[in-house]
Amino acid sequence: MQVLFKIIRQNPHSAPTVQEYQLDVSEGSTVLDCLNRIKWEQDGTLAFRKNCRNTICGSCAMRINGRSTLACKENIGAEVARLQKIRQSQSSDPGQETDDSIPEITIAPMGNMPVIKDLVVDMTQFWENLEAVDPYVSTRSRQVPEREFLQSPEERARLDAVGNCILCGACYSECNAREVNPDFVGPHALAKAYRAIADSRDDRTEERLNQYDNTQSGVWGCTRCYYCNAVCPMEVAPMDRIGQVKHEILERRDRDDSRPVRHRKVLVELVERGGWVDERKFALLVVGNFFRDLRGLLSLGPVGLQMVAHRKFPFTFEPSEGTNEVRSLIEAVRNVESQSSEPIESKL
Repeated sequence: MQVLFKIIRQNPHSAPTVQEYQLDVSEGSTVLDCLNRIKWEQDGTLAFRKNCRNTICGSCAMRINGRSTLACKENIGAEVARLQKIRQSQSSDPGQETDDSIPEITIAPMGNMPVIKDLVVDMTQFWENLEAVDPYVSTRSRQVPEREFLQSPEERARLDAVGNCILCGACYSECNAREVNPDFVGPHALAKAYRAIADSRDDRTEERLNQYDNTQSGVWGCTRCYYCNAVCPMEVAPMDRIGQVKHEILERRDRDDSRPVRHRKVLVELVERGGWVDERKFALLVVGNFFRDLRGLLSLGPVGLQMVAHRKFPFTFEPSEGTNEVRSLIEAVRNVESQSSEPIESKL
């Protein structure tokens, strides 16, 4: 089948341009196979990373038709079918015949990282952010062991998902939080952070949680957009791992310890009390820390005055008609969470 490849090409100090290459390829060919053919047969100047060709090393991560993935993992037939399905879902006439034009595949460098050349990006900050969370198991308090640090199958199973991470950068590339907040370390780093927390051989849990309990660089900087889970080629589900770190923080912290912790705990308390959030109290209790944070209370003044002026401030609160049912649901979730790994607050 004939396929038109549109590749975004760029040098460090130049604007990106689109260059087109047409190939006759089989449906089973991978995108990496096609890139190799373009480089070998048509344009030897095309730059991209590759290594294992077997979804192990993560080197060939790039954006293919708008999503970050591994070029060695995606084959042409499946990608063309995916694009056709998207077009049909967006069409005003779902029953229309399939477009007979040559399918196009657009390939671009990963996001949130500066371009070195073409599809090769500078991953320096990616690695520095990983290093910042210190993702290494610490055994310093145990000195030199006389025997191996043995783990039960259950303890080891907690590490299975994040242990599959190949650090390809796909999640980092699509991270909305990283795009707007340069201090956020990224989903890859926090997934590895959970790996250290979950490891029974590590002895720095409290120190780590203090580090990750941060509104900018830590777990509270995550916007929960789900993109990292959607694009991860190894099903690590970084957002879920971030949620598990939040769980550990919420388990060990009181609402007075930090605003993010207070936000989640107060939210559940108000919903449990009235069936939904009492907007009159929420900001005062969270930002004002139960009227103990004078600076926080003063910061609410301008917003509060604008709400009153525009008649947006609720002077009364009517509890939900289903308050008892809401309380029953919360209690049921708490009973379940006592036997699972994630609390109700970390889901909010």
